[in-house]
Amino acid sequence: MIKVLKIIISIYIILFSANFASSQENFFKEALKMFESEKYDKARFLLERNIVYNPKDANSYLYLAKIYNYEENQKKEEFNLETTLLIEPNNEEALLMMMKIALKKSNYSKVRKLSVTFGITCKNLCDENDQILDSLKNIEPKNES
Repeated sequence: MIKVLKIIISIYIILFSANFASSQENFFKEALKMFESEKYDKARFLLERNIVYNPKDANSYLYLAKIYNYEENQKKEEFNLETTLLIEPNNEEALLMMMKIALKKSNYSKVRKLSVTFGITCKNLCDENDQILDSLKNIEPKNES
């Protein structure tokens, strides 16, 4: 009788864990739907909820950064991008967004540093890096000695 009870409890725990894990994934999927529908408040809530259960989910931080970019909250955008890059240092979208922030702040050395990493890792957004470097040539002060 005790063995049967242990087996039933074990099965229940396994099923509960599987349901719990799948519900965690649904937070991001639902948040992405909200983001794409431009329902940013709902998306932010779901992304933050997803981070509670999945604190190492770089995509949740990246999409929070995108929301803060839309809301023009650069401080929170930058925080979430830095977190994204701590978790996933080669995330090309986060690198590109950080380069654009550094460019706005006239932090040209940071743009160049991020550009090196971006150039090594880029797969889809490589043209963006070239455009930023071209604009940097036009902005950066020239050494006329």
